[in-house]
This record gives sequence, C-alpha cells and structure tokens, in this order.
Amino acid sequence: MSTPAASTHSWTFFRTGGLDQVALTTGADLLALDQLDQKLWVALSCPVKGLELDDKTLALVDTDGDGRIRVPEVIGAIKWAAPYLNDAGVLLAGTDGLPLSVLNSSSPEGQSALTCARQILANLGRKDASVITVADVADTAKIFAASPLNGDGVIPPEASTDATVQQLIKDIVACTGGKADRTGSVGVTAEQITAFFADLAAFSAWAAKASDGATSPLGAGTATALAAVNAVRAKVDDYFARCRLAAFDTRALAALNRSETEYLAIAAKDMKITSEEVAGFPLSRIEAGRALPLLDGANPAWAGALAKLHADAVVPVFGAAKAALTEADWASLKAKLAAYEAWLGAKAGASVEKLGAARAAEILAGNGRAAVEALVTQDLALAPGFAAIAAVEKLARFHRDLRALLHNFVNFADFYSRDKWAVFQSGTLYLDSRSTELCIRVDGPNPLAAMSKTYIAYCTCTRPGQAPMTIAACFTQGDSDFLFVGRHGVFYDRKGRDWEAVITSIVDNPISVRQAFWAPYKKFVRLIEEQIAKRAAAAEAESSGKLAAAAEKTAHADKAKPAEPPKKFDLAVVTGIGVALGSIGGFLAAIFSNFVNLGMWMPLGVVGILLVISGPSMIIAWLKLRQRTLGPLLEGNGWAVNGRVKINIPFGTALTDVAVLPTGSKRSLEDPYEDKESARRQRRLTFLVVIVLLAAAAIFIRWKRVQTGHYFWQPAPAPAAAAPAEAKK
Repeated sequence: MSTPAASTHSWTFFRTGGLDQVALTTGADLLALDQLDQKLWVALSCPVKGLELDDKTLALVDTDGDGRIRVPEVIGAIKWAAPYLNDAGVLLAGTDGLPLSVLNSSSPEGQSALTCARQILANLGRKDASVITVADVADTAKIFAASPLNGDGVIPPEASTDATVQQLIKDIVACTGGKADRTGSVGVTAEQITAFFADLAAFSAWAAKASDGATSPLGAGTATALAAVNAVRAKVDDYFARCRLAAFDTRALAALNRSETEYLAIAAKDMKITSEEVAGFPLSRIEAGRALPLLDGANPAWAGALAKLHADAVVPVFGAAKAALTEADWASLKAKLAAYEAWLGAKAGASVEKLGAARAAEILAGNGRAAVEALVTQDLALAPGFAAIAAVEKLARFHRDLRALLHNFVNFADFYSRDKWAVFQSGTLYLDSRSTELCIRVDGPNPLAAMSKTYIAYCTCTRPGQAPMTIAACFTQGDSDFLFVGRHGVFYDRKGRDWEAVITSIVDNPISVRQAFWAPYKKFVRLIEEQIAKRAAAAEAESSGKLAAAAEKTAHADKAKPAEPPKKFDLAVVTGIGVALGSIGGFLAAIFSNFVNLGMWMPLGVVGILLVISGPSMIIAWLKLRQRTLGPLLEGNGWAVNGRVKINIPFGTALTDVAVLPTGSKRSLEDPYEDKESARRQRRLTFLVVIVLLAAAAIFIRWKRVQTGHYFWQPAPAPAAAAPAEAKK
C-alpha cells in the first residue's frame, strides 16, 4: 500500500497501557482511515483463524482469500459499505440487527439493499419490521435456495420439469463435471453448455465416418481386429525382424533364438503354461523366411494372444484355413486396418464419447439446447436481486462484527477494556486457585513468545466430540510455585463450554514483584531441604553399609582379625574446632553489636537486610514486568503487531484473578484435622526464641550502659571538668 496523503482529518488519540491509540467514534473517523499513517495502527495484519469472530464475516473482509486480513482489506470493507449507508458510523454499533433507516435510499446501492431487505422481511412474514438480522438474511438465503433458479448462472437438473431436458442437463454434467450452485446442487453453466455441444458435434461428425467401408473394412468387427493386432504388434514385428536377420547371416541363429543356458535356467523352475519367464523370448523358432505359426509351435506365453489374433483378424481377412502368417501377410493385415487406425487417432469430442454415437445424434436432433439456454437466461435475469441479498447479508454482518475487528486491529480498545474481550482472547483458564483471561489459541509453543516477558503456560485442551486445541495462558498475578508441566485445570471457552486443560510446557518469567521478594528465601529453604535430603540419603546409605558390614562380620566371626588398637585422641583437631567456633561467634557478636548500635534506627537496619537479600531479585522482576508486552505472543500466532501493547502491573493484576473469600463470608478457623501437638510445639519454640533474643538484647544493652554510662536512646553525658590546680604555696 502506498504512503497515505497528508491527513486532513482531525484525529483523537487515547492512551491506555502506555500506548497511544487512535479513537474510532464517528463515521468520519472510519472514512479517513486510509489517511491515517500505518505507523499509528496497532496491528498491520492478523490471521482469520483463531479469532472469536464469525468465520464468514472474516472471509468477506479477506477479499484475496489468503487467510490473512491486512490494512487495505479493512479499509476496503469500510469503503464498500459506505455507499449503502447514510452514515458509516453505524458500523461501530457492534450489534446484530441492521436498522433499515440507516440505509441510504438516495444512492443506487442503498436503494437496492433497502428494497431487497424489505422483500426479505415480507417473505419472512415480518413486513413491518424495521431491523434485519444476520439470521434473517441467512433464512432468506435458504428460502431462495429452494428455487433452482437463483441468479448464479448455474442450472441444475431440477430447474426444468421436462424429463428430456433434465436428462440432457445430467448428460452435460456427466461429460463436463458441472458446477455447484448456491444451494450446493450441481448444474451446468452457459460456457459448459457451449463446450458440450461443440464436442458433441465434433464427435458425431467423427463417428459418422465409422460406417464408411474404407474406414471399417471389417464392419463392426474392425475394432476387435485392430485390438487383436495391437496386442501382439510389437512381438510380431520383432519376430519377422529376427527372421530377416537370420536370412542375412545364419551365424546369428543361435543368438536370435536365445542360448541354451537361458532355457536351462528356466527349466530348473516350476513352470506355468503361460510362464512369464519366456514372455520375453521370440514368438516362435527363428528361421530365415519362416512364417509365424498362430496355433501350434508358438511361444506359450503368447499363445492366447496369437489365437485371438487368428480368430478376430486373420480369419475375417484370410479365412479360417490361414494358420500361419508370412511377413507379407502381416504387412497386408496391418495395411487393411490402417485407415481405421488413423480414424481412431483423429478422434474428436472425446469428452462426450461416453454417451455413444446414438445418444449424441439424438441430442443434436432434439431442441434440448435451446431449452437449457433459455433456463440460463432466466436465471441470470435474477442475478441483481440475489446480488442485493448478498449485499444485505454483508451489511448485516459488518454492522454486527466490524466494530470488534476495528477495535482489535486499528486500536486495541477491546483488549484494554474491562467490559469487552479482545477477539484473540479465547476464554478463561481456572488453575491453581486462579483464573486468567489472557488465553490465546495457538498452534503450539513458539520461541518468539518468550520475548513478551510474560509467564506463559501452554495447555492442551480436550473435550469429547471436539478437536483438541492448544492455548497460551498468561499468568499475571500470584506466583509460579505450583505451576508445572502436567498440572490439570479447566478451560472455559467463549461459548461457556468446559475443556480439560493440561500444562504441556512453560515459558518462565516473573509474575509479580511480591513473588520476587520471597524468591531468595524460598530458594534458600529449597536448598536446605535438598541438602537435608542428600545428607539423609547419604546417612541411610552409610547405615545400610554398616549393617551389611556388621552382618558379614558376624557371619565370619571365627575368622575375624584381632581388633585394632583405638586411635589416639588428636588435640589439634579439637583446638581447630574451638578456634573456628570462636571466630564464628565473634563474627556474629560483631554483627549483633553493630546492629544494636543502630539504636532507634534498628528497624531500618532490618529493612536494609531484607533489601540486600531480596533487592536484586525484585529489581530484575520489576524491570521485566515493565517490559511485559503482548506483541511477541500474538506475532508467534501469525499477527503483525505494530504498537507496543504493554501489560503493566495494574493491568496484569486485572487479567488474572486470585481466589478470595466472597464479601460477607464467615470463616471458621477450627480445623478438625489440625496437628495440634505440632502447632503447640511450634508456638513454644517461637516463644522461647523470642524470649532468648529479648534477654540477649537486654543483657547487651545493660552491658553497653555500664561501658558508656548511658543507654543508646539517651544523649551522651558531658565529660567531667578537670579539678583546679592547688594554689602554690
């Protein structure tokens, strides 16, 4: 598409999700879309599959039928509809039901559509109705489809009540293949009728020559004779060629008749009467000037074909006594059938040959062609009315569906709206106490989707009676602790049908800053658990080994060696352990001392420690969440997204809901299966730890008071003044 001219239209833009998008609110906005710089369109193309829009409407927009909708086609749909309407802005209604009052009665297109719409409603028994729906037009199409003449130029057999004409149409369909009309019935077009009768005339003229004695010297048996000759022609020509070569040089006889070793190889096998092993051998024994025997002494593999040649061709030409053919006889026989063979090669109108010469002559002698062509003329006369029906249906569909397409193509207003769904949102996935609305039908995982910086769970959805489908579900709230491959959930599509959903693969990205805050601690806990599990496994293995060794030692107690003397106690090891523990204790004491020295700033110290631990993870998550965008995910599904469709934290929170108790709910904390003893131990341990920490803090604070002479929340006392020197005596 060429660069649009400078726009004279005054546009309005709105900002949602950090993206400036053009507002489409009036007919003038729609008619000026060809002037809007494509760099300001949110999308430049989208597939027609996988969208929550009527497939037939999308097919009407996709004028080139390539399975994709592009900017020129969107503009073309608006330009097509404009002459039919008083105001193109009605295309933004997005409702099923086209008011007749919006049709432009002053334009030829609008008047034709208005007349047709009124006729449709009258046919449906709703003459006074002021609105026509997509269903009304579809029903009307069925009503008109009941008539075999429907303006498409295709005439099915049922278009005529004359049995002769019906049979003629069936014959034309059988020879030309026919064409399906609007109802699905197969009929014929004017072009097919013309081609059929041209072939019929050519075939009849060609077939008429068959009765000529020069063309068919054997009458009705000429075709059979030629078939018998052609069946053995190559082998008979080969036989006489070999005989001529034997006459030229007798030394070639052995080679021409095949060697004895070849016969020995065949004789070693179980042979058949018509053995394929000898089919490549000559028809008979090769000798100079020898005639070809047809009944006796012939190659067994060709005996049947030679007998048929004798019965179908030789006997009618030479008589029954002719049991062998000389080369001259063979040449004479071929010459006698040459005219018929040439006639066959010049066959015309092969497409109608299946009808036979008699039926061809009958059709040409009748007046069926004129009757069928008259039906075509009647049908084409109805074309304008049926074209108007198609236009009304298209207008009704655009009135219902074009708004949704524009608000998911020119801008993404529906995606950022909380009361509408985008056309690429296929439903809601419920999984892990959450529901996510950002679910997109895809063919499968795509590497490009990872660039969206969104946490994506690819799920395979199945439902009895439906083909399986794959969705990309984006989780934008909560955490990913219990999202893993193999987890099951339930997916509800836009029609409210439930599907079994199973996670098959995951694209891991941060879901929230809160998750990032706890991530280091969760990793630390997991690390401890893994180490404990490893140590426990190692201890179990060691214990099992010791038990096995003890059992073996007991079994061989009589052979046991004297016990080794105990090893001496290594004082250096104890000293090293003491030094290490002392260093660790000193390090912890220094940290605790510095922490207490913060005084009233100790809470900030706690915050600082938490930030040191969780800060890097939170910063990385925050940066990725700022980069989270829908574009790469859609582009992996065939879209060409032009704008940066961001999913910021507030919007992401709106796309995924976390389970919460309903307002006004009552909650009982009494759990009959609670491990109360464990809970009591946990509370006692927590209380003990708190008491110890408080006691340690109190002792340390008192110790600092003794050292400094004041508590850390009190100002330091002024130093005592020096005593005055004694007066000199």
